[in-house]
Amino acid sequence: MTPKAAAQSAQSIALVGMMGVGKTTIGRRLAKRLGMPFYDSDEEIEKASGRTVKGYFRDHGQEAFREGERKVISRLLTEGSPIILATGGGAFIPDETREILNAHAATIWLKAEHHVIFKRVRRKNTRPLLDVPNPSKRLQELIDERYPIYAQAHITVDSNVGPHKTTVQRVIKALEDTGVIACGTS
Repeated sequence: MTPKAAAQSAQSIALVGMMGVGKTTIGRRLAKRLGMPFYDSDEEIEKASGRTVKGYFRDHGQEAFREGERKVISRLLTEGSPIILATGGGAFIPDETREILNAHAATIWLKAEHHVIFKRVRRKNTRPLLDVPNPSKRLQELIDERYPIYAQAHITVDSNVGPHKTTVQRVIKALEDTGVIACGTS
């Protein structure tokens, strides 16, 4: 068992990437290890709107959802102390939201391959962008569109295989290597 970090990061840390790469699970575990508060932007949007993400998409459309998402992310990153933030899969795509994330947090792209993501997400029907006749094809289209944008995150960490604790350790090592957290805090 690895000891808890001795000190938290002096800045917020935001996890970005496709649906199903483990942003929420990794974020919760990372927050516990670093002794920092954790937030999930989708959960915060649901609290603020009183609707599920899928319901919000259905009733108001993707553009309205992205606007609400930008406001929630901005509030979370600019009010209060540093946090660990797991974002929705599309949060990093709009320029304005990406600029907020990169300006107010160390952004980490959790990257995985199509087959890994599809295996993880096909078990749930809560993904509005995959609510189509061929979800595997749509997922590949999203990967093709989004990966060049996700590559603008400060750090990239592989989240393809291994238990969650292994991915958390990779994230901590990347944070140490880039000086976001002090070496030896993990």
